[in-house]
Amino acid sequence: MKIKATITNSQRKIKVTTALRELIVLACEKTLESEQFSDIAEVNITLVSDNRIKELNRDFRNINRSTDVLSFPMGENGIYDLNPETGALMLGDIVLSLEHAVAQAEEFGHSFEREAAYLTVHSMLHLLGYDHVNSIEEQKVMRCHEEQVMELLDLRR
Repeated sequence: MKIKATITNSQRKIKVTTALRELIVLACEKTLESEQFSDIAEVNITLVSDNRIKELNRDFRNINRSTDVLSFPMGENGIYDLNPETGALMLGDIVLSLEHAVAQAEEFGHSFEREAAYLTVHSMLHLLGYDHVNSIEEQKVMRCHEEQVMELLDLRR
């Protein structure tokens, strides 16, 4: 399994280190590993401000408030388009508010790095078809998968 993760930093408030970029890519890789996704995958990750994610949340979900992460899957039912230039399956886009990640890390009493990794894992699972909105059961299944990946990252609660 291999991933081509493109990370774009579109915000200026939170410093984006090489270590943070590497952790985000590792979170993507470990999610695919845990889900036994053996194809080459491609994902785009954009790091944004709270203001920008609020705009996107309003425009795409009709919810006029900021959020931590948004997922824009490109596949459906495990079927993804193939990027002819790279041979990778295009999973979709992740938009992550670093400001939200900092605030949630403080709220939950763990590191910013753990929160950024968790939000990446959460969003990757959405790109792979998981959801948690429709039922408590789906929420439990997704949470279990998140925790499995966080263990692989050695970032347990």
